[in-house]
Amino acid sequence: MLPPVDTSRILALRAQILQQSQALAAASSGAVAAPATGQRFDTAMTDALKAVSAVQDEAGAASAAFERGDSQDLASVMIARQKASIAFEATLQVRNKLLGAYKDVMSMPL
Repeated sequence: MLPPVDTSRILALRAQILQQSQALAAASSGAVAAPATGQRFDTAMTDALKAVSAVQDEAGAASAAFERGDSQDLASVMIARQKASIAFEATLQVRNKLLGAYKDVMSMPL
């Protein structure tokens, strides 16, 4: 005798297949769907670059305050400069990865 059929699992699988089919149809028609989180890629990149800029500005302000003699805390200045350096290096690596991905996509045959 056959085991009973779980219709809820079949319906859930059907809904998932329909959703993927609609996503593929939208992609093939040239329509670009917004990310599921609601945040656009360009907005996310702009926010990330602004955050890196803010870290670099803080490091510059800490360095300038130390050079003027307003602050005697060399450790906090060095930590701020290291944070800025790491943020810049991470941004540079992301740029390199994006550029590599762009080159890969552009070299794909149609």
